[in-house]
Amino acid sequence: MKLAGINPANDRGTHMSKTRSPKILTKAALAAGLLLAPLASAADEPVLGKPLPAEPGSFSLKIETGVVIPLTTPQSQRFMVGGGQTVKALFALTPYLDLGPSVTFMALPSQDTQSNPGTAWNFGASLQLKRPHHAPDDDKFFGISPWLDVDALYVRTGPLNRPGFAAAIGASIPIGHNRVFWIGPFARYTQLIQLDRPGYDNHDAKLVTLGLSLEIGAGIDRERVALVESAPAELRTITTERVSCPDRDADGLLDDVDHCPEVSGPVDFYGCPAYQKIIVKKDKLELKEKLYFAWNAATLQDESKPTLDEVVQALQDNKNFRVQVEGHTSSEGTDDYNQTLSENRAQAVLDYLVAHGVSKDRLVSKGFASTVPLDTNKTPEGRENNRRVEFVVNFIIINDGSR
Repeated sequence: MKLAGINPANDRGTHMSKTRSPKILTKAALAAGLLLAPLASAADEPVLGKPLPAEPGSFSLKIETGVVIPLTTPQSQRFMVGGGQTVKALFALTPYLDLGPSVTFMALPSQDTQSNPGTAWNFGASLQLKRPHHAPDDDKFFGISPWLDVDALYVRTGPLNRPGFAAAIGASIPIGHNRVFWIGPFARYTQLIQLDRPGYDNHDAKLVTLGLSLEIGAGIDRERVALVESAPAELRTITTERVSCPDRDADGLLDDVDHCPEVSGPVDFYGCPAYQKIIVKKDKLELKEKLYFAWNAATLQDESKPTLDEVVQALQDNKNFRVQVEGHTSSEGTDDYNQTLSENRAQAVLDYLVAHGVSKDRLVSKGFASTVPLDTNKTPEGRENNRRVEFVVNFIIINDGSR
């Protein structure tokens, strides 16, 4: 009677040998570690501020190594305790939920020294629920992340294919200030489902794996905190001089972090005045309202002018800004027509700014036609967003140094 669940390796090559398979997985894990080695350097860099949630789509690699214990007959009668290794590629759906593929290799030595070991390859999809990795530094649980995952499996044992599933619990402990590495214990239950096959023992194989997991990711981002670092007092003949980063507009924010270093503004607006229709960022001016043009033309409509007047005010407040006015369209129409329309609309905005007191040598205009969409071009709403008349709103600061 043949065994179900985990079959002994045979001589026909359907399984790798007991010694060769773990070596291959070990080499794969080492190679993955080398590929992610640049991430490890981030753990040595000092960072400041509270941890921030991970962005959706962020990637981490999880490696689990442990001992495998057969729980049921006939496997527990024929095989001894063995070993297993799992590799998972996880992509964050939310700070609490990860999804990704997994691969596991198990090998159980035979109690009969003359027989081959039992082996199984498990390929699956894994869904992991976890405590977010951005817990505060002063958290009473030391930032530990308990986790629970489930896997739907396709299993290859000997010449047989079968379904299976696995579920695990564990806890990951962060290593380093940037939390690039996480390590901790886990326990995994695996059940390999045996379908009815003549000549085989049709019992499911049930196994438990106990071991340690290592997770390697991109680490966490943190809030930026402005620090005023003063040079040590230097004693000269009769005076003491202290050197610090300048604050030209005396609004309490250093020029290094002040988005408007030449005009005073509150800290909540990064040192810029509280404009009503625009937001001044370090690399662009971002409008809160859309600009409107005449249909298929480069003529600005009146409702756009109050917004542009505030842009003029922001540029007059910050004499060091040089901006590029950009125009974009949806994909409707020919490429040549869209290119011309985007260039003309960008130029119309530039002309308005110049006419209201902004020096022309501080401005550049450029059209991008439909090459940089913000939304899909397959729906009317998406095309409206891409045709966005505020495309000339995204002013890119070419040179934000002092004039």
